[in-house]
Amino acid sequence: MDERARSLLKTLVERYIADGQPVGSRTLSRASGLELSAATIRNVMADLEEMGLIASPHTSAGRVPTPRGYRVFVDTMLTARPIDLQHAPPDIAGVREQLHPDQPQRVIAQAAQLLSNLSQFVGVVTTPKRASMFHHIEFLRLGEKRVLVILVSTDGDVQNRVIFTQRDYTQAELAEATALLNNHYAGLAIDEVRQRLRTEIDSLRDEIALLMKAAVQPGNDVLGDDTGQVVVSGERNLLGVQDFGNDLGSLRKMFNLFEQKTELMRLLENSSRAEGVRIYIGGESGVVPYEELSVVSAPYEVDGRIVGTLGVIGPTRMAYDRMIQLVDITSRLVGNALSTPKG
Repeated sequence: MDERARSLLKTLVERYIADGQPVGSRTLSRASGLELSAATIRNVMADLEEMGLIASPHTSAGRVPTPRGYRVFVDTMLTARPIDLQHAPPDIAGVREQLHPDQPQRVIAQAAQLLSNLSQFVGVVTTPKRASMFHHIEFLRLGEKRVLVILVSTDGDVQNRVIFTQRDYTQAELAEATALLNNHYAGLAIDEVRQRLRTEIDSLRDEIALLMKAAVQPGNDVLGDDTGQVVVSGERNLLGVQDFGNDLGSLRKMFNLFEQKTELMRLLENSSRAEGVRIYIGGESGVVPYEELSVVSAPYEVDGRIVGTLGVIGPTRMAYDRMIQLVDITSRLVGNALSTPKG
């Protein structure tokens, strides 16, 4: 894409985000400031459409960005980046005063509401995951290739899971595995147990190694952190979004997403593995496959450890620069409010 096409695409996306109306060649000519004829602009728009970056609605001669067009805009043309609190717009900087660290659950609820109010879309925040500490584990034979795993954390939480093994184990072999795990890993965080097993498992006898791998693989969820919950605020804001107003089918799908929360949790879990602000446009996430939605999210840390994710969910036509700033600052302020005061 040459500079002329890039400039026209950038102008088209900015105009459509601001006005919500398909952008015609005459509007594009005025807004871009380029000395181009209407015919030249139409030719460039035809090229952009062929590249899948813009599309023409049936009811208008103008063009609108596609999810792919928004992606090019966000990745290569957006100048907004996370900013210092001192340089934040007053309404975003005011988030700090509205988060009260005395009650962690209240901080999460307030953050979701603030994200919703300031974006005018949907605010989502996952509650902090507890770092479960491994205290004691026990393997009990239930029958052929079936083993009951009992895990006790240091805070007294007990989890029971049945796992299916590749071979049958005697109770003596299960007792050996129990003793080995308890002697070597008691008192460690669950994540650390899992990491150490990955590196140390080669030194164990094959049959014991297979049993331990079966116990710690994420699908069994025996040695798993508390995954927390997701707090959602402002779903009704989508009713006022021009892009969804007349599309009851899309609205119904989105409200199901917020009500069920399972897909939402998976999306936010994925986001927690990224550094800084992450943007999903349309169905990019593969988890929330709605072409009409974008998600701007960021992980937040408590005492130096990533424990949750927060973000804004709205139409693909959103002011991405403002959403990046809002999500970034809120994630830092939530982390600060929930962390142990220093000094």
